[in-house]
Amino acid sequence: MPTLVEQIVYVSDMFGTAVFAFSGVLVAGRLRMDAFGVMVLAAVTAIGGGTIRDMILGATPVFWVRDPIYILVIITTALFGMSIAKLPRRLPWYVLPVADAFGLALFTVIGAQKALSFGTSGLIAVIMGTMTGVAGGMIRDVLAREVPMVLQKEIYATACILGGILYTVALEMNMDRVSAMLISMTAVFGLRVAAIYWHLSLPTFSLQRQ
Repeated sequence: MPTLVEQIVYVSDMFGTAVFAFSGVLVAGRLRMDAFGVMVLAAVTAIGGGTIRDMILGATPVFWVRDPIYILVIITTALFGMSIAKLPRRLPWYVLPVADAFGLALFTVIGAQKALSFGTSGLIAVIMGTMTGVAGGMIRDVLAREVPMVLQKEIYATACILGGILYTVALEMNMDRVSAMLISMTAVFGLRVAAIYWHLSLPTFSLQRQ
């Protein structure tokens, strides 16, 4: 029987999956893709990072094969997204970015914890947490023929790295898992929302031509 915390994490994970899937739907809609294209972008955005993580860790079958509810959430989100795409009233601009920030925070922690459960070092856990949070969006952007957002000046992957470090350090200090999770998620969510609100970004690198 799952504990209350595990149930909350699971429900939150489904929410994050739906949010990431919806961002894939928006990109597909902007590119005027057909229904199959919408489903593909929704799926790779929502579960792409976790799939790569599980394959690297050897956690097979990967999580969505063992629990097909993830696929049902993605399909439902894609159908819902396509059905409301032509409605005149849209959500306030900040709703999706804030929800995305929450999903990013949760995915980071889930990825880091899964890596640690396989006996990896803290460094690998941070990488796996970051990959869980950002790799799906990178695949989505590549399929959409765009430079992935996380490779530009957006404070996105940086927030995941910070969250992963805080989570692993907190556990190393013998902090309980729930407290470590809350600290990590608060840091990722707070940094990402602050970056959105104050338009914070990382410095860019460019080669100057003579």
